[in-house]
Amino acid sequence: MRFKWALLTDLYQLTMVGGYVQAGKKDQVANFDYFFRRIPDEGGYCVLAGLADLIEYIKDLRFERDDLEYLDSLNIFPGNFLQYLEKYRFSGDLWAVPEGTVVFPHEPLVRVAGPLPEAQLIETILLNIMNYQTLIATKGARMRWAAQGDPVVDFGLRRAHGPDGALMASRAAYIGGVDATSNVLAGRLYGIPVRGTHAHSWVESFSDELEAFRAYAKVYPEACLLLVDTYDTLRSGVPNAIKVWRELKEEGHKPLGIRLDSGDLAYLSKEARRMLDEAGFREAKIVASSDLDEWLVESLKRQGAKIDIWGIGTRLATSYSCPALGGVYKLTALDKDGRGMTPKIKRSDNPEKITNPGVKKVVRIYDQRGQMRGDVLFLDGEPLPKGSSFKAFHPMFSHMVKTYPGEFTMREVLVPVFKQGKLVYRSPSMHEIRKTTLKNLEELDDAYKRLHNPHKYHVSLSASLFKTKQDLLHQALSNNSRTSFSQGGYRG
Repeated sequence: MRFKWALLTDLYQLTMVGGYVQAGKKDQVANFDYFFRRIPDEGGYCVLAGLADLIEYIKDLRFERDDLEYLDSLNIFPGNFLQYLEKYRFSGDLWAVPEGTVVFPHEPLVRVAGPLPEAQLIETILLNIMNYQTLIATKGARMRWAAQGDPVVDFGLRRAHGPDGALMASRAAYIGGVDATSNVLAGRLYGIPVRGTHAHSWVESFSDELEAFRAYAKVYPEACLLLVDTYDTLRSGVPNAIKVWRELKEEGHKPLGIRLDSGDLAYLSKEARRMLDEAGFREAKIVASSDLDEWLVESLKRQGAKIDIWGIGTRLATSYSCPALGGVYKLTALDKDGRGMTPKIKRSDNPEKITNPGVKKVVRIYDQRGQMRGDVLFLDGEPLPKGSSFKAFHPMFSHMVKTYPGEFTMREVLVPVFKQGKLVYRSPSMHEIRKTTLKNLEELDDAYKRLHNPHKYHVSLSASLFKTKQDLLHQALSNNSRTSFSQGGYRG
């Protein structure tokens, strides 16, 4: 997707950037972290998605003449600020977790360092892209988990949040592990396999169901998958499908299967499977749709439903049960007078909203079996304790300490994407990203993937980062600062 919308931002981003320019902060270097605080649906993990679209936006971010004329018409901004925007190009550094990586709360997923106005300006679109696609990729991964290896198809286009939302949803769902989509444009743009059949309107447009099935089979003899619940699934739909398939078989064609879109899917699929098998069509697939989500899929599997392929629509493309990922973009360090980056912290009465200060790296810990055992945030210049055991601290509660043994291995998760404004990262293909997701999920124990009461994955702080955080909190309390720290009564 190509982004040409420089004005797709919140007004306060522009007023802040204008203020930075007027206040002489145009060249002051800042570090921002993008992270989320809670996993949707009380789940055990998220799957990161959206980085490729974010890269395209930053590469193409330009303020055209008509953009500047509109801003000028608002009578808010000083003229020199509009001149600044006219020449705007991102010149900073950006590090990110690759798409398809399994991620967890409170760890920086995108790290932006550069001139304060430049780093500030990309906040809104970064949150818009990364929050939504990560949400849907996570939902796709949960659907795949619930289906226990059965193919899952994205049917969400018609209920998605607009055309752009539909494309992002199809892209993200595929990253999460969904196998195909009904969205033809997503298939063309991203190389996602496309799948589909016909609607009830096809059947209703003929004088009877059998005529409708015969007409469809005549046009698509090698891709005959029939929707059998328009009138009566077991007394009409499945028997008529069998009649048409017998005719196809005599002509040397092999039917694909049937789709169920209503009713008791457990009962209907079992009966339909029995009828198809008895008729000699054991290889015919049964596709199910009808407002499915991961909990319904899991329940149907537990009931022994004879469903081979799952079509998931509304509840995937809209993340119906949890419509937003609460990702945030927070300033964590600031250069003062060219003397290097000073850690900054946001304090709150809510411990979950206290930020982790400084420029940080994310280190993933693996055991001898290659399984993920926890993530630890280190200060960027801090050496890693390779080959020796070390203690890591809970981000919010000082009494909770975890010791990692020396035989565990470590891998830094953040990778460079932009260096001094130049793109240094090659975005993988969609198929490569999807493979990353599946590999990451294999490395994550099933206890974190279950839909109900999953085990909590540990994201900890190194001893140095923990001390830095505590020192800043104590300083905030003692100084009652009104500049770098939020006050005790602040609820933001």
